[in-house]
Amino acid sequence: MARQRPETAGHPASPHDLLPLRDRYILHHLLVGLGVLTGGATALIWLTQSLHFIGLIVQHGLSLLAFLHLTLLMLPSFVSVILPVTCFLVILWLYQRLAGDRELTILQAIGLSPLRLARPGLICAGLATLAGYGLSLWAAPLAYHHFHRYELEIRNRAAAFLLEEGVFTPVSKTMTVYVRERHSDDSFGGIMIEDSRVPDSPVTILAEDGLTEPRGDMLRLILHNGSRQTLNRRTGELSTLLFQLETLDFGSPHDQNLSPDVAELTMPQLFHPQGDLSPHARNKLLIEGWTRLTGPLACLSYGMIGLLCVLRGRFSRHGNIIRPTAAVLGVVGLMILSLMLKNLAERNPALVPLLWLNVLLPIIVGATLFLRDATRQYRLASVPLPSRLPPAQ
Repeated sequence: MARQRPETAGHPASPHDLLPLRDRYILHHLLVGLGVLTGGATALIWLTQSLHFIGLIVQHGLSLLAFLHLTLLMLPSFVSVILPVTCFLVILWLYQRLAGDRELTILQAIGLSPLRLARPGLICAGLATLAGYGLSLWAAPLAYHHFHRYELEIRNRAAAFLLEEGVFTPVSKTMTVYVRERHSDDSFGGIMIEDSRVPDSPVTILAEDGLTEPRGDMLRLILHNGSRQTLNRRTGELSTLLFQLETLDFGSPHDQNLSPDVAELTMPQLFHPQGDLSPHARNKLLIEGWTRLTGPLACLSYGMIGLLCVLRGRFSRHGNIIRPTAAVLGVVGLMILSLMLKNLAERNPALVPLLWLNVLLPIIVGATLFLRDATRQYRLASVPLPSRLPPAQ
C-alpha cells in the first residue's frame, strides 16, 4: 500500500512544503546578509555617535557601564533609520549575484515567473517591514525616553564632579560654589555658596559639610551646620540665619530640562497632543506620527525597486552596471523626496497623502508588473499540446 503524503492525510503542510528549497536557499542568504549588514552599519553609526559622550568618561570619571548603558539606548533609533537602506542593498546585491552566476537564467528557463523568483525577496522585505514597525512604534520611542532621562541624570552627576577642591566653580550664571575639601564618598567639607538668583537680595551660604544628590533635571545640594546671610541692597541690611540642615537646588550647567522630546512621544501623544501648542508645533507632532507609520514601508518599497531592476528584462552585460546604478539612484531620489515632503508637510498638513504615495507607489507599480508577468507566463504554459506525436524515425 502506497504511503500517503502528510498534506493528503489531513495534516497541516510544513514550512518546507509551503516554501520550496530554492526559495529557502535565497531567503536564508537574504536574512543572513540583512542581519550582518544592518549590524555592521549600526555598529559604525553607534561608534561615531558615542564619541560625543567620551568626554563624560574622561573628564568626569563616569564608569564604562554607564557609558554603555547610555549609548546602547540609541541603537533602536539607528536600526529603524538604516533598516530600509540595508534591506534594499541586500536584496539588490544577492539577486544581482544570482543573475551574474546565471542562476536566475536557469530558473527562468524552467518556467518560473519573475513573481515566483521575487518571492524570497518580498518575504525578506516584509519581515523587515514588520521589524521596522516594531522599532518605530514601540522600541525606538521607549529607548529614547530612557536615553533622555538617563542623559540628564548623568549630566547632573557631572555637575557634581565639577566641584573641585579649592576652586570657585560657577555652576550657573547666578551661582558659584566653593568647597575646601572633597571626600571619597562624594561628600564635601567647608562649603561656601554665592547665590545671586535674586539680584536685589544676594545670598551667601556657609556650611561645615554637605553632599550632592541628582533630582531629575536639578542637582540638590544638602548642607549641614551652617549659616545663610542675605543682603538687602536697598536698605543695606544684612540678615543671618543659622541652620542645621539646608537643601539647595540648582539646574544642570547644560541648561537641559525634562520636557519630552518629539522622538520619545507615543503615537496617541503625537496625534492628540495635550496643552496649548502653536499650529506649527501641532503640525510637527502630527507629521512625526505619520512618518512613523510610513517609514517602515520603505523596506518593502526599496526592496521592490531592487527586485524590479534585476528581474525585469533580459540578461545583458551592460545591465549588470546600468540596472543597479538606476536602482540606487531611484532609492536615493525617494529618500530625498521623503525628507522634502516631510518638511513641506510640517507647514501644510494637506500634503500628508504625498508621504504615503512616496512609499506606496513603488510597491503598487512593482506588484502590477510582477502580476502581469505571472499572468503572461501562465498563458504561455497553458497552450494545449498536440494530440498526436509524429512517428519515430
